[in-house]
Amino acid sequence: MSWLLLALYGVLLVGLAPSARDRAGFFEGKNREGRPPSTAWLFASLFIAWIFAKSVTNAANLGAQLGAPGAVAYAAYWLSIPVGGLTIVALRRRFGATSLASWLVGRYGRAAATTFMLAVLIRLYNEVWSNTSVVAAYFGERGGVAYYGAAFAFTALTLAYTLKGGLRTSIWTDAMHAAVFAAFLSLIVLVALPRGGGRSLATLAGAGSWTLRGGVDLLLVALLQSLSYPFHDPVLTDRGFLSDYRTTRRAFLLAGGFGALAIALFGGVGVTAFLSGLPVSDDAPRAVAVSLGAGVLVMVNIVMLTSAGSTVDSAFSAVAKAVSVDVPGVRAAPRRGLVAGRVAMVAAAVLGNIPLLFGAAILKATTISGTMVLGLAPVFLLGLFLRAPALSFHLAFWTGILAGVVEVAGLLPPALAIGHGRYATLLGVNVWGTVLATGLFLLPVLFARFVGARQPRAPDALPTVH
Repeated sequence: MSWLLLALYGVLLVGLAPSARDRAGFFEGKNREGRPPSTAWLFASLFIAWIFAKSVTNAANLGAQLGAPGAVAYAAYWLSIPVGGLTIVALRRRFGATSLASWLVGRYGRAAATTFMLAVLIRLYNEVWSNTSVVAAYFGERGGVAYYGAAFAFTALTLAYTLKGGLRTSIWTDAMHAAVFAAFLSLIVLVALPRGGGRSLATLAGAGSWTLRGGVDLLLVALLQSLSYPFHDPVLTDRGFLSDYRTTRRAFLLAGGFGALAIALFGGVGVTAFLSGLPVSDDAPRAVAVSLGAGVLVMVNIVMLTSAGSTVDSAFSAVAKAVSVDVPGVRAAPRRGLVAGRVAMVAAAVLGNIPLLFGAAILKATTISGTMVLGLAPVFLLGLFLRAPALSFHLAFWTGILAGVVEVAGLLPPALAIGHGRYATLLGVNVWGTVLATGLFLLPVLFARFVGARQPRAPDALPTVH
C-alpha cells in the first residue's frame, strides 16, 4: 500500500503541477498573469511548507516521551513564522529590502551576507535528508534496501515536479498538500485520541509534568530560538518578499497560528501513547498508527508524504533562488538563469540524502541548527533600530556558531545548565549564548557612541579680522 501511495503521489503531482518559463514564475512564484500569491495561497504555502515531516514526527515523539509539555514545546517553534514575517515586512517598509541577503549587504557588508548565505545553504541541505528519512521509515527498517529505495524514489518524484516551475510549482502544490494534510490530520485526531486514552482536552493537557524536568525546559528553548530560527530558513523567508505588505502580514500570522495548532494536535497523538504506555522508539506516529490498525497507518503515511513533499519541494526552489539570485547579488555578479537554478536543485537532491547513510537524528536538525543561528536574533531584530557595524554581525553570528559547537560537544559546564531535565544543557547553552551574542552585538555600537561622546568638540569659528 505504501508503494502504491508513493506512486500515486508522484504521478499526480508530476502530471498536474504547473510549469514556469520565466524568472517571475520560477523565482518569485507569480502566476501566468504575473500576479503574486494572494493571502489564501500564501497562507496555505507557509502553513504546509513549515509543517515538515520531521516536525510532525518530532512533535508526536515528544508527546510520547513527555506528555503535553513535549507536544506544546515543539509547537512553540511556530512562533517563528509571525516573528519572521513581521520582521520582513518591517525590513521592506523601512529599508526597501528585496531579500534578507540584499539587506545584509547594505547593513553589514558583503562578508556578512556571504556568511549568512552559507548558513542558509546548510539549512536547506538539512531539510532534504531530515524529511526524506521520515518518509522512508514507512517503507522499511532504517538502513534496509526498502528504506533507501523509498527515500531516493520520493526525492526523485518531488524533484521532477519542482523542476517544472520552481517556486510557482511549490506554492501551487503546497495548496494541494495543505488540503490533504488538513483532511487526514482531522481523521487521525478523531480516531487516535479517543482510542488512545485521550478522551478530553483536560486529559491530554494534564498528561506529563509542567516543570523544567518535565519538558518546560524545551518549551523555553523553542520560545528563545523562535527569535532567531526563522531568519536562516528561506522556505519561510523567501515567501515574505512575494506579495504586498498587508497580504504578507496576514498570511504569516495565520500560518503561525494554524501551524502551531496542527503540530500541537499531532503531538496529541503522541500523548495518547504516553497515556497508554505504548513503546514508541523514535517514531511515535508510526507506532500509534500500527496499534490502531491499517487504516490509520495509511492515513499517517499520507500525512507524512504531503508534509515532507511540501517541505522538500520548497527547499529545492529555495536552493534554486539562492544559487541564481541571492548569491550572485551578494557577490555583485550577474544573476543566473533558470538552467542554473534547476542544476542546483538536482545537486541538492543528490547530495541532500547523504546523511541518511550515517543515521543522523532528525531532532538534532532542529535543535542544533536553532542553537547555531541564535546570533541572528540581534542581527535582524536590533538591526531594525540600530545602525551597527559589520563587526557587530560577526561577533553575534560566530557566538551562535560557538554555542552550537558547545552543545554538540557537551562542553557547557554543569553549573551553567538550567534545571535538571533532559534539555537542561540545551536551555543553558541557548540562554547564555543569546545573552552573550546580544551583548557582543551591542559592544561596537556602545563603544562607538562612547568614543564619539569623548571626542572634544571643535571650537567655534573665530570671526574673520579684516
